[in-house]
Formats: sequence, C-alpha cells, structure tokens
Amino acid sequence: MSEKIMVCVSACLMGEKVRYDGSHKHSHLLTDILGPYLEYVPVCPEVGCGMPIPREALRLVGNDIEHPRLVTQKTGIDHTEKMQSWVRTELERLAGFDLCGFIFMPKSPSSGMERVKVYNDKGFPVAKGVGVFARMFMERFPLLPVEENGRLHDPGLRENFIRRLFVMQRWRDMFITGKTLGSLVEFHTRHKYMIMSQSPEMYSSMGKLVAAGKQWDMDELFEEYFSQLTSALTLKATVSKNVNVLMHIMGYFKRDLTGDEKQELLEIIENYKEGHVPLIVPITLLNHYVRMYKQEYLAGQWYLHPHPIELKLLNHV
Repeated sequence: MSEKIMVCVSACLMGEKVRYDGSHKHSHLLTDILGPYLEYVPVCPEVGCGMPIPREALRLVGNDIEHPRLVTQKTGIDHTEKMQSWVRTELERLAGFDLCGFIFMPKSPSSGMERVKVYNDKGFPVAKGVGVFARMFMERFPLLPVEENGRLHDPGLRENFIRRLFVMQRWRDMFITGKTLGSLVEFHTRHKYMIMSQSPEMYSSMGKLVAAGKQWDMDELFEEYFSQLTSALTLKATVSKNVNVLMHIMGYFKRDLTGDEKQELLEIIENYKEGHVPLIVPITLLNHYVRMYKQEYLAGQWYLHPHPIELKLLNHV
C-alpha cells in the first residue's frame, strides 16, 4: 500500500481557526490517532468561497429539505449561489487528488453530512438537511466513503469507516499495474471474508461478476465491481455474520488442530457471539494458527488484518 491514505476533511477539525467565530473544532482522534495513517486535504467551504473570519453565522432555510438556501442568521443575506459556484470549482480541484474519503464537520450548514437543521418559513427547524458543500461533494463522488467526525466516536462506525478507507486505498493501488482481470481476481480473493462479513449475498453477486469477467469490457467490469464493493462495505458487519465467517475460516484447520485447540477456538468464538470478548480475540487466535500451520491463502485475507493493529479498532467491536 501507499504510505498514507489521502482523505479530505473539514479544516476546523484540523485545528484551523476558520469557524464563524474564529474558533476551531480540533479533533485529536484525527490528528493524533489516525494522523500517522491518513494524509489530510483540509477544506473550509465558507472561507474558501470568500467569507471572512469572524463572520455572521449561517443556517439553512426553506421548506424544501433537499434544496434549502444558505443564509446568514440575523441579516438574512443569501450566500447559496456564491457557495455553489465556489463548490463546483473546488470539486474539480479535489478530483485531481487520489481521495479515498471525506470526514465532515457535524451539523454545519455547509459541511454537515446529515441531520443539519433546516428552518422553514415559520422559523421552526427540522434536523433532516445536508450541508450545501457536503451534498454537492457526495453527489460528485457518490462512491467515496464519507463520515462525520462526531460519528467516529462510535466504535462500530469508526471501524467500518477506517476499514473502507483501507479498502479504497488498496483498490487505487491496484491500478498502478493497470486494470487486468487477474488483478481483479486477486483483489476479490483477498477480500473474500471481509465482504462476506458484511454481505454474503453481495459476495456471491460479486463472485459471479468476476467469474464472468472475460465477457465484459474491462472498464465496465471494474466500474460495476467497484459499485457493488462500495455497496457491500457500507453494510454493517454484524456479530452473526462475523461468526459465520470465523467458522468458515476455522474449517481450513480441520486437519491441523488438535481436539483441545478446536474446543478452545469454538469456545472463543462462542464468547464473541455472546458479547463477552471483542472480535480481536478470535481474530488473534486464528492469525496464530495461520502462521503455525502456514495457511498461505488465509494469510492473504484482509479480513484477518483489515487495518493496522495499533489502531485497536477491533478491540471494541
């Protein structure tokens, strides 16, 4: 993999004093914990489109949740067209980066990904909006992983998002050697159990797609596969689906493990199923057996090491 994963991020989360009151929302999770693995491209839409610091606070206004106006809270100055014009130019600039995702600022009228307040003509807010910039970004890059900083404090959401970033980077790295059916087969093979843990049905569909790869135009094949991949990875890897995958992997050792080793592994998987231990426990034991019994196929499975162990993301799911 490339050394760092390139991710766009709301600039205030990097500690930049760009908010309407001249403050920031520095996220130590992003800079201190994830920083060694991610390369950030900071963006502040409000400053980017020419608004000063400090400035009058903005909010979304309108009865149409899908197309609200971006106006100042007290004076009612409408900045919608100004913002949209800048965003269109900015999105073309961002398209020049090898972006693997975006981390948005929650509740922002420009950068909020969801649940942004939209005030109707009677002045009552409905928390169902999307920030002007965030909406346009997600429409321009619909398959890129996106998340809000606040939601990253949820262990399950954090693990899923970081997992998707690493998959996206591996997908991009695959293109270094060009689009070939062989490279796609290898990618699909190594992600087998990861995809199965999130959607066995999608894994089956993607397997059929790859098997019929010679019948496809290569660009169209990769486009369709990537679409299905991103859809699968947005689904939740539940405990029951993980248990199913763990049992599948255990099957590779049926001729290797002693009776006591099998019993220990089954007990640990059951403890995970009952919520007594996190996923990292059975994963660690399986990785031990992979090395001990030289299971090369399993050694290549990204499910068993989806992201750096130093991040401890599997310790809490």
